[in-house]
Amino acid sequence: MKIVDLRATTVAVPLEATLRHAMGAHWGRFVRTIVEIETDEGIIGYGEMGGGGESAEMAFAGLKKYLIGHDPYLLEDLRFKICNPTASLYNNRTQLHAAIEFACLDIIGQKQGVPVHALLGGKVRDRVPFASYLFFRSPNEPGVPGEVRTVEQLVKHCADLKREHGFSVHKLKGGVFHPDYELECYQALAAAFPNDKLRYDPNAALSVEEAIRFGQAIECLNNDYFEDPTWGLNGMRRVRSMVRIPTATNTVVVNFEQLAANILDLAVDVILLDTTFWGGIRPCIKAAGVCETFQLGLAVHSSGELGIQLATMLHMGAVIPNLSHAADAHYHQLLDDILVGGKMKYINGAIQVPDGPGLGIKVDRDKVRQYAELYRELGGYAYDQDPVRPGWFPLVPNERWADPVGS
Repeated sequence: MKIVDLRATTVAVPLEATLRHAMGAHWGRFVRTIVEIETDEGIIGYGEMGGGGESAEMAFAGLKKYLIGHDPYLLEDLRFKICNPTASLYNNRTQLHAAIEFACLDIIGQKQGVPVHALLGGKVRDRVPFASYLFFRSPNEPGVPGEVRTVEQLVKHCADLKREHGFSVHKLKGGVFHPDYELECYQALAAAFPNDKLRYDPNAALSVEEAIRFGQAIECLNNDYFEDPTWGLNGMRRVRSMVRIPTATNTVVVNFEQLAANILDLAVDVILLDTTFWGGIRPCIKAAGVCETFQLGLAVHSSGELGIQLATMLHMGAVIPNLSHAADAHYHQLLDDILVGGKMKYINGAIQVPDGPGLGIKVDRDKVRQYAELYRELGGYAYDQDPVRPGWFPLVPNERWADPVGS
């Protein structure tokens, strides 16, 4: 079997509201590039990639010459063909490779008539638990509901998600407002949901000293972990030495060299694996094996996925025995998906692992066309800017906080 074509289509799928974070915002939509790989046997596999609010179509077009004629079963050859470590110094293709690997695994599963998790060692769980993902939000348009800015709005939003989806772990995406205000918000969540676990993630916007102060203030709460409070392994190591909460990251341990450095001089207790950041499902499973050996905790990072990448997260989560924490997902913030039948469903805070051949999902081509047209209409957006604060950009560590009373 050989690959005969690669097609990439960028879509914009609406969100309930604009999601604010420490580095900027998702401007009321997720922009994702959908990849189709077709074989000479007529099997089509699907992949997906983000791009910080921008299209990746041209980047995938540049890889077409590498793929035509390639056997999708030869996944290690594919990895070195696209991500040779020396060549990647000039052109880092890790996330491009991830989307292509997703599609190849989808093809192999369809060819064999088995789900991807069966190709990866077999599932140890049927459902993957998820945390709620709580953002400070701005309405997509003036006068439209969706704002989460005040303490009361945040607690109500969390209660609504818990009631609708059954979440018992709640993650606050911070780094938007001054840490003192976000501390008040986090403590209010703990008071409102005393039996649930909590996570705080300010996207490394805090100084080491501010991260220590914040961490010590929440030590008595039912914390799951303290995610990326500050930047860098050395900064995280200093925070870990002073705060009695497990540290976690999806930013400073995203490859095997960084994982090795962390093991040699521990700074992070919980690694958030991302099927795009690490270059595919298979590298994540390999990293999970290393973490199992050294008894590091594991969770799953969300990078703004639609249903294709969510399926990769589910297959990965199904086969990793040491998945010690609920996964993250932005998914409940979406108004729609590009899958036949619409969005996957949460039941008691978890999503069922697909058991159909390949990734086990069916892409709705009409939806792809609809949201490709929306992308052409709206274009991309600057992930590292906030539409509520024109001209603003953050420092690291940050001191340019938004005003919870105004912008």
